[in-house]
Amino acid sequence: MRVIISGGGTGGHIFPAISIANALKEADPSVEILFVGAKGKMEMEKVPAAGYKIVGLPVAGFHRQINVRNICRNTLFPFRLLGSMVKAGSIVRNFKPDVAVGVGGYASGPVLQRAAKAGVPCLVQEQNSYPGVTNKILAAEAKKICVAYPNMERFFPVEKIIMTGNPVRQSLLAPINRAEALKFFGLEDNNNPIVLIIGGSLGARSINNGIRTTLDQLPDNVQLLWQTGKIYFDEIKAELDQNPRANVRAFDFIKRMDYAFAIADLVISRAGASSISELALLGKPSILVPSPNVSEDHQTKNAMAMVREGAALMVRDAETNTLIANSIEILNEKEKLIQLGVNIRKFARPNAASDIAREVIALATKG
Repeated sequence: MRVIISGGGTGGHIFPAISIANALKEADPSVEILFVGAKGKMEMEKVPAAGYKIVGLPVAGFHRQINVRNICRNTLFPFRLLGSMVKAGSIVRNFKPDVAVGVGGYASGPVLQRAAKAGVPCLVQEQNSYPGVTNKILAAEAKKICVAYPNMERFFPVEKIIMTGNPVRQSLLAPINRAEALKFFGLEDNNNPIVLIIGGSLGARSINNGIRTTLDQLPDNVQLLWQTGKIYFDEIKAELDQNPRANVRAFDFIKRMDYAFAIADLVISRAGASSISELALLGKPSILVPSPNVSEDHQTKNAMAMVREGAALMVRDAETNTLIANSIEILNEKEKLIQLGVNIRKFARPNAASDIAREVIALATKG
């Protein structure tokens, strides 16, 4: 069996794609997998690091914000798209896949369109509660569409939809020694609640600023585990060095997220689909801060899908100076904190990767 997996651009597309590839390998060790991504994007580094071959297309997105730089970029858009369509067609002809999988992102459009035209069955995996433009277009070509949220028939043909959830890192479910995790981060083992702040691997300026400017509101009996992102770390560390807080630990990047999630009583996070899926898998109460800088404002729609079910709280990006106050309030409402964890766990799909892999294999077999 030969499988093309295309898409990327963000960790929210790349890591689910790698999880699907791993599940395919587990189900059929002889499977041949080729990734197709966008040149210059993070998949060109992350996919080879996971042990898979990847080919890059010159495709890039159309920038909706009007400024001189984006106007110049957009003039190149049709040429890059045409070049990507030609190269995608060549990849499909040469690799001869039995099935093509699109996970969203710039590269998935040309690849799945060329694959479908060549008669290759296609599967789309949509991570968000509000699909991006690429996956909406590809829905007509796809045989199956794997989704993570209910009510997706608003966007896709109902007969193609399969509720699988989003693949997440299974390593997060491994048993963790709490004392060992606390020691790893230099936090005290005193039963005081811990708030974990994760603004994405690169950090989030608005979340960081909201915490920085209100840090004096943090009581001594609440501990803060804070991933700032590399861009912001030096400045935040300098501030903490000037005004040391024994209950605050800041890191540019948290390598042991399994430790961090295990000890967190409350998580402040962006509302990317993968982040929410991990929070659901672990049943973590959370305050979601949707990024306003994403296409279709899909993070707000993801967060609202949780809020409507009582599965998370939401703070808008412009109101991050309320995060500490909101955290303290919810930590003091023990019953509500517990209920948030119970409700978000209802969205967990621990077998998402293997369920999607099974659908991929079925398409490759039946066409």
